[in-house]
Amino acid sequence: MAATVLLVEDEPSNSLLVEVTLRPLGCETIVRANGIAGLDTARTHPVDLVILDIALPGMDGWRVLEALRNDPATAKMPVLVLTAHAGEESMIRAADGGADAYMAKPFSPASLRDSVRMLLERAGASQAS
Repeated sequence: MAATVLLVEDEPSNSLLVEVTLRPLGCETIVRANGIAGLDTARTHPVDLVILDIALPGMDGWRVLEALRNDPATAKMPVLVLTAHAGEESMIRAADGGADAYMAKPFSPASLRDSVRMLLERAGASQAS
């Protein structure tokens, strides 16, 4: 059984790129286009990893990350922040907020696959190798 990845990303072209990038890993990708829907899905569906954009409609990624970490049901869920908000300040904020990994857009597909593989293996979902 493949790992399930929740992608919270509002740009369809970015969502498609991430889905295509993760396909060789055998990941099933659930896409949500806003923070509120992403948070609801994380709370109601068993997912192995969340890939979270920061600039989202409804509820930004920082607030989604905070809500995930403050909810016992999702507190240990691995989160990779994937954002165009590149820079040291964003990287530090992601780490301080409890993100397990951070990657700036545009991203290297190989780097994204490596990060996802590592996070899934660390979380025990090693079937996505």
